[in-house]
Amino acid sequence: MLLSVVVPVYKEEKNIPEFLRRLRPILGSVTEDYEIIFSLDPSPDHTEDVILEHRAADARIRLLKFSRRFGQPMATLAGLQYSSGAAVIVMDVDLQDPPELVGQMVAKWREGFDVVLPQRRERTGEPWIKKAVAATGYKVINKIADVRIPPNTGDFRLMSRRVVAEIVKLKESHGFLRGMVAVVGFRQAIIPFDRPARFAGETNYNRFLGSLRIGFNGIFCFSTYALTLSTWLGFVVSGCSFLLMAVYLFYKLMGWTIVWGNPTLVILISFLGGIQLISVGILGEYIGRIYEEVRARPKFIVERAEGFGGN
Repeated sequence: MLLSVVVPVYKEEKNIPEFLRRLRPILGSVTEDYEIIFSLDPSPDHTEDVILEHRAADARIRLLKFSRRFGQPMATLAGLQYSSGAAVIVMDVDLQDPPELVGQMVAKWREGFDVVLPQRRERTGEPWIKKAVAATGYKVINKIADVRIPPNTGDFRLMSRRVVAEIVKLKESHGFLRGMVAVVGFRQAIIPFDRPARFAGETNYNRFLGSLRIGFNGIFCFSTYALTLSTWLGFVVSGCSFLLMAVYLFYKLMGWTIVWGNPTLVILISFLGGIQLISVGILGEYIGRIYEEVRARPKFIVERAEGFGGN
């Protein structure tokens, strides 16, 4: 098998036919030896039926259906684990990841690159708040993380078999693919492109909270900087407290009247309480991730696999 395409899907019945109509001719121009793996979180619509209908006409289309909804990151990792291609492309079905880039990605891989990353120049149809959160998140992550993640890149990428093999070995349960690829390393190439709007339907991804969740995974799973920041905040607050104590003592020695009042006390208590809650929250983020890793539950459970092992 030369090429595998992994496509995580959930409630995407309207996008699949157009996605396949555009993707298959491009794959055929690259190689006839390919597979398209749909990693399906159980959907309330007819997504599964649409996939099976197309599979009946083309055995190179495969289906992984999970026992419950595990989320896009785990669906992607499952597709990588079940893939057999010498190169694997991960892409969304909503056509915001243009199939027309596949040829360029494969060409870069054949030049010797192990990871090929399409990088967004424009993000059509996305609200400004999501763009701002994404831009800020990439800057923060690359400033403090142990690995560098190219900005304006998503899960849309090509990976060689040896990269996929190393990713599958990783034990992390967060599924932050772009960070995991950065950990693995190897030679990378970037292809700039303008990201189009979604073809049909509404996104299943929360535009604001989803971006924050991804950003937190990048910060807390690939850096301990937040703990260091919490420590420094403690030192700063302690220093301010000693400074305030010195001012208070100076006023006392000079015999001056100190009029602090209730508002001052409320502000000081609120400030200290906020710092404490932030610090506890940072600890909680790390402890929660430690708990997830120690618990070691399966990343996904496959209920149905069509097109694998003779099925």
